[in-house]
Amino acid sequence: MKPTLLVFLMFFTSGLYAQVAINTDGSDPDNSAMLDVSSTSRGFLPPRMTHLERDAIADPSQGLVIYCTDCGELQVFSGNVWTNIAGDMANQGLAIGNNYQGGIIAYILQPGDPGYIAGEFHGLIATPGNQTAGSPWGCYGASVTGADGTALGTGIQNTLDILAGCAETGIAARICGDLVLNGFSDWYLPSIDELNKLYQNRAVIGGFVNTAYWSSSETDPNNAWLLNFFTGAQLSIGKFNNNYVRAVRAF
Repeated sequence: MKPTLLVFLMFFTSGLYAQVAINTDGSDPDNSAMLDVSSTSRGFLPPRMTHLERDAIADPSQGLVIYCTDCGELQVFSGNVWTNIAGDMANQGLAIGNNYQGGIIAYILQPGDPGYIAGEFHGLIATPGNQTAGSPWGCYGASVTGADGTALGTGIQNTLDILAGCAETGIAARICGDLVLNGFSDWYLPSIDELNKLYQNRAVIGGFVNTAYWSSSETDPNNAWLLNFFTGAQLSIGKFNNNYVRAVRAF
C-alpha cells in the first residue's frame, strides 16, 4: 500500500472509530488501545532530547514520554519528577567526577542513604582542590555541642555548630564555611561518612593528597575524626593537629 493511501486510511479510520492502527497487514487496532503499532522489523521512536532540553519543557503533562539521549534511557514524567520506565529515579546525565554546580560530583545518594528521595537526584559536590594543606580542627579541650554527627547529611549541621561554638579563626570548619567559590557559598566540612565517600571516589574526583583530611565529626572535647587518604584509616586524634581540608556542598 502506498504511504499516502495508508496515511489517509489511518486518519479516516481514526475519525470513524477514534482508534488508530499502524501496521503493514491491515489488522484492526486492539479494542483496548487508542493507538496500536505493530511491526516485526521496525521500532518506535519517541521524541529524543538531552536532559537539559527535557528540563526546559514547559509544564510537562503526567505521562509524557521522551528518550533522554545523554541519559541513555526512556523516561516518563510522573507529574512531579522524571522517572525511567521502571519507575526509578531518572538518570540526569550526571555522574561522579562530572563538573557540576561549582565543583565536582563526589557522590550520588543511593537507596538506603540518609536523605535519599526516590525519583530525585541528590548528593555531594567537592571543591576542585584542597582548601588548605594544614589547619587545626579547633577548640581543643572544649566540646562543641551538636558537632558529633557522623552520617551522610550531618556535615553541614556539624559545620554550623562548630562555627557557632568555636570562635577560633583559621580552623577547618571556618575555612569551609567562609568559602565562596564558583558562585556558591554553602560549602561545609564533611562528616566522617561523607569524607569516606570522597575517599572511595578519590580517583575520579581528583586533587587529593595521600595524607590525612579533617572531618567535621567531633568525638570528644579533645579529639575529632580524620581520614587518612593514603591508608583509608579513620582515626580520632587531637583537634590541635594540622591536617588537610576539602570542602563539600550538597545538591
